Formats: sequence, structure tokens, C-alpha cells
Amino acid sequence: MLMAIFVLLLIAVVGIALILSSGTETALAGNYRSSTAVYYAALAGLEEARGRLAPKNANYFGPFIAPPGQVLQVGQVRYITNPANGENVLAAYPDNEFDKEFAPTATLAGSTVTTTTSVSTVAGIQGPLYRWVRINAVTEKSLNFDVDGDNTIDPVLIYYDGAHLTSTPTSSQALEITSLAVLPNGSQKMEQYIVAPATLNLNFPGALILDGDGVHGPTYGPGPTTFQVNGNDETVGTCAAGPPVTAIGYIGVPPPNPQLNATPAANYIGQGGTPSVNPVTLASNLQTVSGLNALVATISQNADVTITGPANATNMPTNMSVSNPLTVVVNGDLDLNGWFNTGYGILLVTGNLNYDPGASWEGIVLVIGKGTITSNFNGTGEFDGAVFLATTVDASNNPLTSLGTPSFTFPSGNGGNGIHYSRCWINAVQAPSTYKVLSFHEILQQ
Repeated sequence: MLMAIFVLLLIAVVGIALILSSGTETALAGNYRSSTAVYYAALAGLEEARGRLAPKNANYFGPFIAPPGQVLQVGQVRYITNPANGENVLAAYPDNEFDKEFAPTATLAGSTVTTTTSVSTVAGIQGPLYRWVRINAVTEKSLNFDVDGDNTIDPVLIYYDGAHLTSTPTSSQALEITSLAVLPNGSQKMEQYIVAPATLNLNFPGALILDGDGVHGPTYGPGPTTFQVNGNDETVGTCAAGPPVTAIGYIGVPPPNPQLNATPAANYIGQGGTPSVNPVTLASNLQTVSGLNALVATISQNADVTITGPANATNMPTNMSVSNPLTVVVNGDLDLNGWFNTGYGILLVTGNLNYDPGASWEGIVLVIGKGTITSNFNGTGEFDGAVFLATTVDASNNPLTSLGTPSFTFPSGNGGNGIHYSRCWINAVQAPSTYKVLSFHEILQQ
């Protein structure tokens, strides 16, 4: 009997241990389930905000970042709120993280705050349980990282040059996205992205760039009274002008003056004397046929309008505007004779662009392929932004192994008012197709 009692006692102890272990396993599984759920809820908030930053997103919440060429300042904050049962999200779940990162340079109380409702709730069904997402600028102080290497962590704004974080404002601005998720059981998680726009990152060192074999060939303009190539940057609205660039930029061996008919000299102004015609350094992808073909492919993949040439004025889109710049790709020749409109955005032509100077274009004009612009007309229109020419095919459209000779010629006609460099327009029309995630981390809740 004693042995039986002892055995029963052992069995009871084992049974109790199994019950406790089972309870512990259940609790661990519940904690893991909550942790996973709240993690993905916060991640869903980050992804909604990242998606809605892109202008082509159906739920784009508007250009809160900038007029053309401007940056988002630290004191400009946007929240996406995801209320349940009509709650005041920011009051119920206050954002204490912002001041930790930015005070005393900026505080949430002293910031300009814009609020947008989440689109995650569909047909009255609650979506992911994040409560709010914040979008704001990034500084060295908020990152706690000496980006510019001056041995001081400053409240300087941070940018992204396509490869590295930088404090140089000519690059794309980096942004911070912070998401707070809260489950009904009280589980909370705060997560953060650092993102930057995935743009073409086209920066031009001149108003007109002739990218080719020493630019030998026909002249690019007769130099009439109204026609001007101006490398002095223009102010556009609240976007301030930057430093001047060369009027005409070329690569390779300088061509003889008769080949570049920059007369009268006073019509070709900008950096480096008068006439402002200078060799320039281009990004590596703009110096080879393969790099330019890749650029054409990238632009074509993200084009708003694609036209098969030969095309004319009737094929051009009519819905372009300051607030709706478009990327228009013409595969072949484009003849704009009789098109007296203003285009906004990026125009890529792979054939010859026969330009009617009664028209204007605000943004970037790329003629990559045949690399030729011609005109036989008169007008008062102009290009504001930059014009880039490169010859990557021969007369029969066969690919070249090295860059050919681009040309900008007006056999007759006045050519309009010419080309005026504008960094503001160059930046404004390069709308990102998405925002690239540069880093991700979870923020410890205290």
C-alpha cells in the first residue's frame, strides 16, 4: 500500500508538471501569436504610408512634401490614423517618440500636423490594428548618426544619393515612417522605416547637354535674337534658384567653333564665360550606349503614356498640367508642328524630335536614339528644365557600339525663346514610382 501511494504521488506530481508545462506552452504560444500579430499590424501601417507617398498610387494623399524642388522640414508632420469605434487615435495613443528624436530642435506640439484617415478599413471591416503612422523628415539627430562625418550629430536634414545617406540637398530627401500598433489584449509595437524616393535621379550640369562623340556635326542653333540657351537657374514659385550651370554642355573632344555655332555669344549664358559652352562630366550610366538603353527601358516601363512613332501633335496627351506632370515616351519620330500647348513632365523621344517653337515644355526632354532635334518654325515657346541628346543608333536604327553625334539644328525659323535651365522643374517632374526602404527597426516601448 505504501508503494502504491508513492507511485500515485509520483504520477500526481508528473501530471501537475504536465499541466503546468501545458499552461506555459499555451501562454508562450499566445504571447508569440500576439507578438507576431502586432508586428505585422505595425508593418501594415508602414507599408500603407510608404505606398501612399508615391504620386501614382490610387490612394496618394497629395503633395504634402513640397512645392516643386522644396524639402519637407522637421516641423511638418503627417499622420495616417486608423480609429476603431470612432476613437480619437492621437489622444488615446499619444506619440511620445517624436520629441525623443527631435527635441529641442522641434517638438510635436510646435509642429504643423496634418491628419489623414487610413484606407485599410474596407466596407466597415476593420483592417490591420495599427493605430497611427507618422511621416516626417529625417535628421542626423533623429538617426543618432554622423552622416556628414563632421564629428557632430546635428539637426541637419538627411538625403539619399542613390547609394548613401548624405547631407547634400541636391539628392533625394530621406523620410521617416513610424507606425504604432495596439491589439485588444494590450500588446503594442512601434516600428520604423527610413525611406527615400526611387527616382531616375537625373541631374544635368547644363541647360542643353550634347552627349556624344565630340559633338561634331550640324549646329544646334543659328543664334537668332529670341533664341537663348540659359544656364542661370530659374526660381519657380517658392522653389529658389540654385547656382548656374553651363548653357551648352558636351563630352569628349571640344568641337571646332563652326560646329557649335554659339552666336551671338550673349544668347548663350551661364557658368564659365560667354558663350557658355563647356565640357561636362556626366553620370556613368549616361556615358555608354548600354547605360542609356537601360535608362530608356526604365523610363518606358514607368511611362504614363507610350506612343508608337512616327507620331504628331494629335497623339500628344491633353491632361498634362503643373499638378499632373506626365512621363511621355515616343518610340520613333515625333513631329510637333502645330502643337501650341505646354507640356509638363518628362518627354522621351527615341527618333527625331521636330520641334515647333510655338510650344513649350516644363521639365525634361530626352532625345535618346537618333539624338536629333530639328525645327523649321517660328514661335515664342521655350524649354524650362533641361534638354539632353544622345545618339545610340545609326541612320538605319541599328545599335551603335559607342555614342554617335547628336545635333540640335534650326535650318530655318527662330527656334522660339530657347532653353532655360530650371533645377526646380527637373526635380519636380521626377515623381517617384515608389519609395525604397533604406532601413527598418523596432522601437523599444518604455
